[in-house]
Amino acid sequence: MRDVFVRLGTDFLSTILFLVVYLATDSLVLATAVAIAAAVGQMIYAHVKGHSLGFMTWASLALVVVLGSATLLTHDPRFVLAKPAIIHFAIGAVMLKRGWMLRYVPPIAAEAIPDYVTFAGLAWAALMFALGAGTIAVARTGDLTLWSIYVSVIAVGAKILAFGVQYVMFRTVVRSRLRAARA
Repeated sequence: MRDVFVRLGTDFLSTILFLVVYLATDSLVLATAVAIAAAVGQMIYAHVKGHSLGFMTWASLALVVVLGSATLLTHDPRFVLAKPAIIHFAIGAVMLKRGWMLRYVPPIAAEAIPDYVTFAGLAWAALMFALGAGTIAVARTGDLTLWSIYVSVIAVGAKILAFGVQYVMFRTVVRSRLRAARA
């Protein structure tokens, strides 16, 4: 579980730094420059350490550099604000693959309730698309405060809530099926 949070933190480091710097300084240019520098710095650090970089890491770097540069050139924050939406859409598309989630659940759940796990995987895809659409809608307003609340509270809260609901549902259904099998 710790690895998941480390990976998410690494993938979203530039977005987190953008948010923190913007909220602390109210400077779009500084926040964008820090986000770009952080993304490039992450790649250099990983290369020096000999770490292999996944597709999402490369995609995140490309998005930060391209959208951040567009933001700096136009002084329009909507470019950099769209980055989390693009990532949500990409993740949602990957989650449309049937059975993707089976490798992430405990073996007992994968064996006892594969149908529920498959449905949950599609529900996660739908959540990612909805969050991506919400991010775009909020980014279009250009309101950085509203965007920061959406990205840091609403989007994260929706994922935590979905994880909690899924955990309780899986646990309840697995227990029920195990009891039924013993009876």
